[in-house]
Amino acid sequence: MTAEQTDSATSAYELPLEGITVVSLEQAVAAPLATRHLADLGARVVKVERVGDGDFARDYDSAVLGLAAHFVWLNRGKESFAVDLKATEGVEAVKSLIAGADVFLQNLAPGAVDRLGLAADDLRADHPELIVVNMSGYGTDGPMRDRKAYDLLVQSESGLCSITGTPETAVKTGIPTSDIAAGMYALTSIQAALLRRYRTGVGATIDVSMFDATAEWLGYPMYLQMYQDRQVPRMGLAHTSITPYDKYPTADGEILIGVQNDRGWRALTEVLGMPEFANDPRYATNVERVARRAEVDKLVGDATAAYASADLDEKLAAAGIPAARLRDLSGLIDHPQLSERDRWREVKTESGAIRAILPPMNFRDVELPMGAVPSLGEHTDAVLGRLGLTDEQVAGLRAAGIVG
Repeated sequence: MTAEQTDSATSAYELPLEGITVVSLEQAVAAPLATRHLADLGARVVKVERVGDGDFARDYDSAVLGLAAHFVWLNRGKESFAVDLKATEGVEAVKSLIAGADVFLQNLAPGAVDRLGLAADDLRADHPELIVVNMSGYGTDGPMRDRKAYDLLVQSESGLCSITGTPETAVKTGIPTSDIAAGMYALTSIQAALLRRYRTGVGATIDVSMFDATAEWLGYPMYLQMYQDRQVPRMGLAHTSITPYDKYPTADGEILIGVQNDRGWRALTEVLGMPEFANDPRYATNVERVARRAEVDKLVGDATAAYASADLDEKLAAAGIPAARLRDLSGLIDHPQLSERDRWREVKTESGAIRAILPPMNFRDVELPMGAVPSLGEHTDAVLGRLGLTDEQVAGLRAAGIVG
């Protein structure tokens, strides 16, 4: 692309994915996360929902002005098209939408899109430039392909729970890690496929599973198991291979300290007023410290207990020692790193404006949009209008319960 073409493209498409249309037959977390990021980046995302109740994540709770926390997190900036896919007219409407789209993404139960006539091979036979993304729990083949897969189940099946928690208790992560992992791999694969299509004109069929995504994220403990036959122990907040690396008491709470190397250990002993241990052969190297983990943790904990958390945090930061306050979610909401960088915005919903954090992708030349969270079927008429249906035809479909 020439400089002149680049300037022209920049002026015509201010947002990175402006002009891209995505149709998503989605529910829950994994697929909605991927498409929400696409919407943030400027794509038009048409979210296909069931007439009547829509994405079941709408009903998880009513925590946000009467709306579900999961739903408002995952679905801003999208158009909601409510349609009955048990009706032939409903399926045909979705097929027409896909025909004009760049990307079709779905995370229905295994086999569901095939029964609807929306299988990737069929769609791409008619539209070879289309990018189709199938998201699943365990993949499109293998002995578990037809199993139901929720985030907790995949975390357990993949081994993630076996390394998460304390020595006494395995736990799942506090966020839907397997869902998020799959959503992010779907996002990056769509962007890569769009770039390849720009170069070649050819679309793609992409399969992303929660299980595969989670297995990838378990890379280093998996290698320890394969090559040392060593199951990584559950360590709570501690590190399996480094110490001191844990939470330690303060006069008014707790603080996390993560010393990565022997130089950091020597700096920590100076800050904590115990320089006599800097080169003590029992603690001078990480190997020796790990072998005496309980002793080291007691030494550090006895010293940190004399400081207020805020004071110690400042002292450690000034000395270049990695540390963090052990904050709860209220601490995140009020975190100065968000407020002082102006990271909060308002997003519209049917119940009123809510707060939301700017997307993590920070473009220097444009602020990414944060569109409204759609009510169920809010854009049905507009979507059908773009397909060429008249007001009378739309009214007829609505009267028959085919759209909502």
